[in-house]
Amino acid sequence: MTLILYIHSMNKALIVTLLSLVIFFSCSTKKPQVTAPERDTSNQVEWSELADIKLDEVNSDLKEGNLTVDIGIYFPSNLDPDFDKVSLESVMESFLAAKEIYKPTGVQLNLLFVKTGEIDPSYLAIQANEIPGVPATEYANTYVNMRRNPSQLTDQARAAFESIIEPAQDNSRTVYLVVLQDVFFPFLEVSEGRNWTVKSVRTGGLSFPTYSYVDQIPAPYRGVITLSNLSRGDRSRRTVAHELGHKLMNVSHEYRETHPGHEVYADGGLMLYGDGEDIPSGPEGRWHLERLMISPFLYRMEDGKKVFNPDYQEGGHYYDPIYKEKVVHFKGTPPIDPNW
Repeated sequence: MTLILYIHSMNKALIVTLLSLVIFFSCSTKKPQVTAPERDTSNQVEWSELADIKLDEVNSDLKEGNLTVDIGIYFPSNLDPDFDKVSLESVMESFLAAKEIYKPTGVQLNLLFVKTGEIDPSYLAIQANEIPGVPATEYANTYVNMRRNPSQLTDQARAAFESIIEPAQDNSRTVYLVVLQDVFFPFLEVSEGRNWTVKSVRTGGLSFPTYSYVDQIPAPYRGVITLSNLSRGDRSRRTVAHELGHKLMNVSHEYRETHPGHEVYADGGLMLYGDGEDIPSGPEGRWHLERLMISPFLYRMEDGKKVFNPDYQEGGHYYDPIYKEKVVHFKGTPPIDPNW
C-alpha cells in the first residue's frame, strides 16, 4: 500500500513537471507584443488649437450613422525657414480633397483638431524604421514576408511620436496627420547578382501601416501618418487620401492585377503612384472597398457613443483574421536570377 501511494505521488509530481515545461516553452516562444512604456511627459509638446480653422464648417457634411474616422492634425510652429514643402493651407487642401475622394464609399472624415506647437528640433527629420536585415525572396509574397519580418520603429521615431501625440482615450483608433520636414524609409533592394543593398527613400507621406509594422508600433501611435511634401499639384490633392488608404484599407501600392511594390507608377487606383482615385471592390478590385469598411479605425455613432469596428486579432498584418476572405493570395516574385 505504501509503495502504491509512493508511485502515485511520483506520477503527480511528474505531471506537474511536464505541465510546467509546456507552459514555459509556450510562453518563451510566443512573439512579444510591443507595448508603450510609461509615457515621459517631460518632453510633451504644448499644443494649441488654431482658431482660424472652423471645425464646424469643415465637418458640416457629416451624417450621423455613417462610418467615420477621426483625424487630428499637428503642425509644428518651429519648422525651418527654408522648409516650404508643406504649408497649413496645403494640408487643409489635401484633407478636404480626401473627404471628397472617400465620399462615394460612404466613409466620412471627422476633423478633431488642427494644432500647432514647438516640437523638439531633433524630431523635424527622422528615420522611420530600422534598416531591415532580411530581404524578401520569391518563396512567399510581399505581405507574408512583411508578416514574418515586420518593420521596426527606430527609437527616434518612437520618442518623436510619444512627444507629439497627446494622451487620449481613443489614441489607438484615431489617425494623426503629423507634419515633419523629412521622414526617411530604408529598405533592401537587389543591387547586382545575388547581392542586396540598403536604400532609403525620402517620403512625401508615410502611413506606418500595420501590414508592414504589424504589432511593432505601440497602440497609442499606430494611427500616425507623417506629411513631408505636398508641394506638387498631384501630391497636394492625393497624398492624404493615399496615405489614409494604406492605414484604413491596410494595403500597399497595388491595384487590380498590379501586385504590391515599394513604388508602383500607373494610372487608375488611389493606391498607385499616379492620378487615380478609384477605390475598387470585389476580388477583381483586391477587396479595397471591403477592407476599408471593416477598418478598426472606423466607427458609427449609436445613442451618442462611438461604436468602433472590431480591432485586429493578430496585430493587423494583411491576412489578419478580421479580413476573412477579403485577401489576395499571390505568388512571390523572384528578385534575382532563379539560377543563382
